[in-house]
Amino acid sequence: MEIFLETERLVLRAFTAADAENLHALNADPDVTWYVTGGEPTPRDVVETQIIPRFLGFHERSDWQGYWAAEAKPDREFLGWFHVLPEADGVVDLGYRLRKAAWNRGYATEASRAIIDHCFAERRVRRITAHALAVNVPSRRVMEKCGMTRTGTYQPGSLPDIPGADQGAVAYALTRDQWASRALRPAGVMLGAARKPDRANKNMPGNLTSCR
Repeated sequence: MEIFLETERLVLRAFTAADAENLHALNADPDVTWYVTGGEPTPRDVVETQIIPRFLGFHERSDWQGYWAAEAKPDREFLGWFHVLPEADGVVDLGYRLRKAAWNRGYATEASRAIIDHCFAERRVRRITAHALAVNVPSRRVMEKCGMTRTGTYQPGSLPDIPGADQGAVAYALTRDQWASRALRPAGVMLGAARKPDRANKNMPGNLTSCR
């Protein structure tokens, strides 16, 4: 099974057709999908006929862009996914979606920093972007912990029917020069082959609105 990156606690690997159940369970949790679909689950047939083929298609075309399954060491428990999607020449978008069991443990920041380090140190990336609903404070904090800065606010083409969605989305970015000048410490990159959330508050990590 192809491994994209490893950190101290995580492995990011290629998806396979056998991950359909993992993705269905992830997308069936209304708390996980709150900022994306307003809590609506993704049907199993959509996972099998649309999402899995999309994920596998990226693996066929690239050894670093696409969606990568995140697993916890040492038992390789499935936690969710991270993506690195092309936006323009030299520009990629960073996103993730994680199970509730992985929230508030620093996994999102750990893997995101490793991806950022890899993109700037090993690939011809000059800018990395990320997006979240304005009300998705935890995901915005992950971006800021990774050294990204807010670049603007905009209205996406579609919004989930949740409180605060009318505030729109925010964009963050980090350039190669900013990354180099801040001397972000590598997150252990190696290349190779919770408490129930408050429904009224919804300050939960786990979803950048750029996740698709």
